[in-house]
Amino acid sequence: MEKVALGGKVEVPVIGLGCMRMADLSAKDAEQVIQAALDEGIDFFDHADIYGGGKSEEIFAEAVKNMGISREKLFLQSKCGIRPGMFDFSKEHILASVDGILKRLNTDYIDSLLLHRPDTLVEPEEVAEAFSTLEKSGKVRHFGISNHTPLQIELLKKSVEQDLLVNQLQFSIMHTGMVDAGLNMNMTNDPSFDHDNGILDYSRLHDMTIQAWSPFQFGFFEGVFLDNDRFPELNAKIDELADKYHVTNSAIAVAWIKRHPAKMQTIVGTMNPGRLHDIAKAGDLTLTREEWYQIYLAAGNKLP
Repeated sequence: MEKVALGGKVEVPVIGLGCMRMADLSAKDAEQVIQAALDEGIDFFDHADIYGGGKSEEIFAEAVKNMGISREKLFLQSKCGIRPGMFDFSKEHILASVDGILKRLNTDYIDSLLLHRPDTLVEPEEVAEAFSTLEKSGKVRHFGISNHTPLQIELLKKSVEQDLLVNQLQFSIMHTGMVDAGLNMNMTNDPSFDHDNGILDYSRLHDMTIQAWSPFQFGFFEGVFLDNDRFPELNAKIDELADKYHVTNSAIAVAWIKRHPAKMQTIVGTMNPGRLHDIAKAGDLTLTREEWYQIYLAAGNKLP
C-alpha cells in the first residue's frame, strides 16, 4: 500500500477506511472489516461524532478491544461541528465533542480532528483556543477541516497556530467540479463555473492533503456510478482498464483519484471485507496520463 504524507508531515496509507456505516454492524462483523483493512496495510480509520449518532465509534472501539490491537498501530481520525439543525465551532462544543469521541473510541487521544463542514458563525479565536487546549492536553495530535473553501481556511489560520493538514472534500470520477473549473478557465460554458473556489490548486500550494470522500458516488449521495446503466460509456472504459490491470472496477475508480498529482488520500466506506480487499489493490496501481483523461472524458466531460 502506497503512502501519502498528510500536510506533508504525517505518513498514512493512500486509502483510509471511512467508518460511517459501522453503526449497522455487530462488533463481530466490525472485527472482520477492521482485520481486512489491516491485512491490506490500511491502518487509517475515519470517524465523526455524528456517524450513527456516535454508535459507529462505539462499535469500532468494541471490535478493536476484542481483537487486542495496540492503540499505537492505528491512526484514528474523527470530526465534529455538526449538530441537529446547525453547525457549531464554538470552543465549548469542540472540547465537549472531543471528550465524547475519546470516550466512545475508548482512547486517550485521536491522531487527527477535523472541523466537519463550515460554520458561518465561527469565531476563529475560539477555534484556536480549543485546538491549543486539545493539543496541550494530548487529546488531539493533528488538525484539519472538511468541506472548507480557501478563504474559510485562511480565516481560521489567522488565529489557529496548528497546521491544518487536511481538507476532506467530495471527489470522484462523477464529481469533478474542482478539476472542471481549472480545465475550463476563461470559458463561458457550465464546467467553467467555479463551485469550489480554486480549492484544488490552493491545497497543492499550501501542502494541504485532500481526503476524497464518496469516491463511487455521483451527485450528493444519489447513487453509485459503477455498474450503473445510466453511465454505459464510463463503465465500459472502467471495465476495460479493470481487465487490463486485473483488478475490479472499484479499484480503477480509486486509482483514478490517486493518479492526480495533488496526492490525495481516498476515504472508502465499504463494510464488505471482500470488496475492501478489491479496492485496496488501487493502493499500488498507477494509471497513465492517457488513461486518466480517457476516464474523465468517458464520464461525459469535454475538454475546451
